[in-house]
Amino acid sequence: MKLYSYFRSSAAYRVRIALNLKGLPYEYVPIHLRQGEQRGEPYRALNAQGLVPVLADERGTFTQSLAIIEYLDERHRDPPLLPHAAEARARVRAIAQAIACDIHPLDNLRVLQYLTQTLGVSEEAKNAWYRHWIDLGLAALEAQLARDPATGAFCHGAAPTLADVCLVPQLANARRLPMPLGAYPTLTRIEAACNALPAFAAAAPERQPDAQ
Repeated sequence: MKLYSYFRSSAAYRVRIALNLKGLPYEYVPIHLRQGEQRGEPYRALNAQGLVPVLADERGTFTQSLAIIEYLDERHRDPPLLPHAAEARARVRAIAQAIACDIHPLDNLRVLQYLTQTLGVSEEAKNAWYRHWIDLGLAALEAQLARDPATGAFCHGAAPTLADVCLVPQLANARRLPMPLGAYPTLTRIEAACNALPAFAAAAPERQPDAQ
């Protein structure tokens, strides 16, 4: 199994956590996003979007982090990253998608580079954009998780799920700006519980072979 990854990519970080939680060994193949390796061949042959991550195994080549994680979860059931009950699965997917589909795309590297390199936005204005969208998304998540009795030690109950796999990379992303996260005590409490687990700790950006 190969994972095409970049150490700072939030999407690739999610898949690394999932692979570690499942105890699945893999070969790490670095794709340097800041040097544009994702835009050239042969990587485009693997993923026409030119994005990371890509997972390749004996069954095929897979893109999009949430799709990859659900593929892994269906093939390797233990530990499950989605609950058994339909309503619980919907809740976990909603939290994961709020991060992966609503928050993350607006602070993705290629979006930020377009703002500065193409539109000529200043570094200060770019950072204001970044803070605005992350604050908006995290504030909603904090309110949701803080009041919902389904929230436990983790985003859903007593074990990590797909929601936690998405949350931790997004908070790490915010800290790189850096952004203060004191307004989100529920999210940072869950983050701490996750990062105490070896699977999360080993997936951290600074522990990857291409970390710079």
